[in-house]
Order: sequence, then C-alpha cells, then structure tokens
Amino acid sequence: MDADCDSEVQLKLFAEFLIRHYSDKLRSIVLSADPKLHYPLYIDFAELLNDDPQLAHLVFSQPAGYLRHFDKAALWAHKIVLKNLKCGEKGSEKKFIHVRIDVSGSPLECTETFPSIGRVRVKHRGILLTLKGTVIRSGAIKMYEGERIYRCRKCKNEFPVFPELETRNSIILPSFCPSLRSKPCEGTRFDCVDETIIRHDYQEIKIQESTQVLGVGVIPRSIHVILTDDLVDIVKAGDDVIITGMLTAKWSPDVKDVRCNLDPVLVANHVRRTNELKSDINIPNDVIMKFKQFWLDFKDTPLKGRNTILRGICPQIFGLFTVKLAVALTLIGGVQHVDGSGTKIRGESHLLLVGDPGTGKSQFLKFSAKLSNRSVITTGLGSTSAGLTVTAVKDGGEWMLEAGALVLADGGLCCIDEFDSMREHDRATIHEAMEQQTISIAKAGLVTTLSTRTTVFGATNPKGQYDPDQTLSVNTALSGPLLSRFDIVLVLLDTKNPEWDVVVSSHILAEEESGKGKDDDLANIWTLATLRRYIQFVKGRFRPVLTAEAEKVISSYYQLQRRSATDNAARTTVRMLESLIRLAQAHARLMFRNEVTRLDAIMAILCIESSMTTSAIVDSIGNALHSNFSENPDEEYTKQERLILEKLRSIDECSDINTAGRTFD
Repeated sequence: MDADCDSEVQLKLFAEFLIRHYSDKLRSIVLSADPKLHYPLYIDFAELLNDDPQLAHLVFSQPAGYLRHFDKAALWAHKIVLKNLKCGEKGSEKKFIHVRIDVSGSPLECTETFPSIGRVRVKHRGILLTLKGTVIRSGAIKMYEGERIYRCRKCKNEFPVFPELETRNSIILPSFCPSLRSKPCEGTRFDCVDETIIRHDYQEIKIQESTQVLGVGVIPRSIHVILTDDLVDIVKAGDDVIITGMLTAKWSPDVKDVRCNLDPVLVANHVRRTNELKSDINIPNDVIMKFKQFWLDFKDTPLKGRNTILRGICPQIFGLFTVKLAVALTLIGGVQHVDGSGTKIRGESHLLLVGDPGTGKSQFLKFSAKLSNRSVITTGLGSTSAGLTVTAVKDGGEWMLEAGALVLADGGLCCIDEFDSMREHDRATIHEAMEQQTISIAKAGLVTTLSTRTTVFGATNPKGQYDPDQTLSVNTALSGPLLSRFDIVLVLLDTKNPEWDVVVSSHILAEEESGKGKDDDLANIWTLATLRRYIQFVKGRFRPVLTAEAEKVISSYYQLQRRSATDNAARTTVRMLESLIRLAQAHARLMFRNEVTRLDAIMAILCIESSMTTSAIVDSIGNALHSNFSENPDEEYTKQERLILEKLRSIDECSDINTAGRTFD
C-alpha cells in the first residue's frame, strides 16, 4: 500500500510539474486533430533535476516503472489543459502521450559519466542510459502488443499485463491475482478483456561506435535499439544519433546447434539526430571574433594570412604548399546548387594523391580525417564494393541493408588509402557515389537509394616507375571516368633534387637539435581544434557567388584546356569546369569572403594546373612535392597571375572572341 501511495504522490507531483512548465506543449497536443496518434512530450531532464532532484533520480534509477507513470501523468495533465481551453477553441482528448526525456545539456550526456557502446555492461541494466553512435542498420516497421487487460474470474479484478522483451515480447500471466485484497486469489484463471489490447509500432535499428573516438586496434562495437510509436522511422542508415533509453536484454534468434544467449538491447525513450548540427559544433562567439580579427590583421597581405592557416595543416611535414592548399580546398568544398531541371550539382570536392613511397600521402589522409567532424578511413586492400557502399544481411529471417564506408561518411570525409589495391569492379561501384552522391541498391529484393554526400580523399602509388610521357590513366591504372571525378589529382614524384634535399634535411635536423620548429608560434595559433572550427565555420557561414571577372577567367581557361587536350582528354571534360567553380568557391571561403574574385579563380587554375601532366602553363608550377611556402606570397601571386592572364588573353585574341571592353586588365 505504501509503495502505491508513493507512486500516486509522485504521479501528481510530475503532473503539476508538466502543467507549470509545459502547458503550451500540452495545449498544442490537445488542439491536434487525430485522437488516435501517439504524441511525444519532450521534457528537459536538467529542468526536472532543478525542480525536483528526488523525482529526477528516481527516473534515472528506475525508468521502467516511472516512465510508464509519467505517460499516465501526461494524460492526466492534458485533461486539465483540455478543461481550461478558451471559448471557441476545439480540442480533443488523446489516448496516447509519451514523455520523452531530453538529456542534452544535463549530466546524463556527459561521456565521462556514461560509457560508450563498447563499455556497456550488466551493471548498466535497468537505468536510464545515453549512448552516441552511427546508425548502420535500419529494420522494417512492425507491430506488437504493448498491453493487455485481464480479469480475474474469482474477484473480477482487472489488471494490465505487459510483454517481456527478454522472452521476445511474449505475455506471461501471473501465478496469482495481483489485487490489493488481504487474501489474494490463488489457483484462479484469467480472461482477456475484449478490445483492451493496445498495439504499438515497432522498429529495430543498430548503432555503432564512431571510429573517430576509438583507439588503434579497437573494434567498433554495436548495439540493437528498439524504437516504438512516434520514434519509428525518424532515423536512417548513416545518421549520427544520441539515444536515451533503458538497457535490457532479449534472447538471441534461434540458430540450429548454436547456444542461445541474451543480447543487450536499448529500449529508446528519446532519439536526437546530430547530422544537421555539424556546421555549428563548438564555435563560440569569442572564437568567431578571433577569426574576424585575424583577417583584419592581414587585410593588406591576404595571401600571407592564408599561408599562415595552411601551415597548420599537417605541420610535421615540411613544405608541400600545393598539397596543403589542395587539402584545405577539398575539405572546405564549394556550394551545392540545383539547376533549372532540378538536377543537383555537388558542392563536395574529391582529391587524389598519386606519389612515390615516402612522400607523406598517408599522413595527409589521417590529418584530414581529424579535421573533419565525420570521417571514415579505410584501405583499398581491405575494401570491397559491399564494404564501401552497402551490404544486404539476413537478421532473424529478414533481409536488411547495412551501411558501408561511403554511407557512414555521409556529410563528412571518406579516406581511401592504397587506392590502387582495390579491384577494378570495386572501384567502379563508387562512380555514382562520387558524382551523383547517391548509391542505388537492388539486393535481395531490397531496391532503394542511399545518400553519400561525402568528400572522397584517395591516395595511391603509381603503377611501377612513373613515366611523365604517359597519361595519368596509364601511370595509375585508374580508368578515365574515375579520374575525371576527382577535382584535383596531385602527382608527388620523388625526383633527385639536391637543393631540395639540403633544405629538407637542414629543417629536420634543426628541429631535432632545438626541439622546436620554425613555425611553432603559428602552430600554437592554428592548432588542430582551431583549424577544425574554422573549416566548419566557413562552410556553414559563406555561400560565395562568382563575379563576372572570375567567370571570364574560368571560362577562358576551360576553353584553352579543351583545345590543348590531347593526352589528358579524360581530365578535360565538363567536370573540369565544375571543379574550377568548386575550387574557386572553396578558396573564397578560405579567404573569409562571400564573393569569388579573380584571385580565387587564378588559385583554382593553379590547383588544376598541378593536376596536369602536360600543359602550356604547368612549367611555372613545378613538382608539387617540392613546392614550398613563399616568403612573399602576394608578390609571387602577381607574377603567376600575369603569366596566366597573358596566356588566356593570347588565346582569346587568336579565337577572335575578345570584344571591346572585355579584357582581363
């Protein structure tokens, strides 16, 4: 009796809390039209903790019982709101309201307090648990019985019976009547009351630990999550989620000659997708003000300021200015737009590094993965077409799709090392993912399309000794259609250059002796965390638009390459024009601008020129491996700009397309 009195008191206290703090939400539920729908009522756990710490602790330690009581309290509170409606307002009584506990900003979300998926143990069973992960599998929506009302044949007492998850949602009747009489009825039978069965929507998903938070050699663990009612079908494979729920267990499916074990399962109470929050993560106002002040300081020498930022990319590698610029532009990307026919033109750029062993390709890949909020690293030798795209798996007699690397990296970065080790068939599967940013699947009767809005960063060794006289396709053994999908392809050749060897060796030895690099002061300003914030900020803040001057430069350069494209026909398609626009937009973002100027167009051309093996302008750029940071980048840019514009002007004059007043000056 005392326990029941306590629960009644707690129920009333919570109902009063709802009326005080969430009357507006209850009112919107009351005014909703359909009385048979399941309505969520989102409660801030931090607010409950401040209002009634004891009740909040009971919810945390005994969620199975108290969350059910909370749903009853919400129904009771909404009836009070219904009675107090103003004249003329039409409301209806609802049958199903579910209290969803939002733990964002509360101690429950603290990763130090609660474990990752791989650290879930028996001691966490039965408490309110918060787990973070990525959805790798999404099951079909089913229906199950959530409650039945039974009547005792002797005393006519009616009581609810709930299914047990551990026994695969089967309903087990009690051995005696649970009435509150002094002498309970024993040895009696119970009858199910007609039309009292409550059914719920039901879906199982599988979430996996993010590989970014795991150490080397740690296998990412996964856990099944059960979604019911309004939570069903709100997430899909590839989504990043934070799920709050109750940890329990259920028997694993029957398999012949295999022992049946209990599998841990999280019964979700609240699900929050974090995909749309990527561009706004951890960027306080004071950090934004520092970015603005930085560019004010370099107002007269903007390229020097840009190089200061680029020095923070992979600082352990000396020089390689061209590669670091290409990495920055690839991670920032351009602006996605939709043409008149509704076709989407991707904004994400793709980068391929082709180079001899020991040129730092893998280091750039790993550093880029750290700069991205969402990244997946794999190698060509360990990647199949199913592992990269999506695979069909059979679970409990039902076929499901399990997301691969490109789907899991949706909205982020997919790094593929040893690109040449992939089989030709496996490489062909990523053609659609790179250009259309979707993966079309038809496996085991499952026909669907998944999103892959990801940036692909590949690294490969040349096939044998790199021959400058041969095309890029021959040297890399990669097909032309695949190469054309990469915005930048940088070739890093370890040529014998005595002058460069002296510079590099002197730099490394000086660091070893002093223990401090030349650029340590700059590295302290543009740390990994600062660079990561900066990239996310400019991606979310700026949507650069091309000026007429930038359009003219890009158009003339594209025409020049189309005329001179003999050996590089695979690289000089319309995709090159789109790549030029993306790179110019990315450079404008890097320069903290909302406008693509001639400078951005010229820098995009220089990046594309670095991708060419034979070109009329490439001689001015040289080997990307030996490119170093200039002491006076603005002065050097002026020379490069003059060289490129003179070449483009001469082509324009030869074609007789240059009209009066339309010059580059």
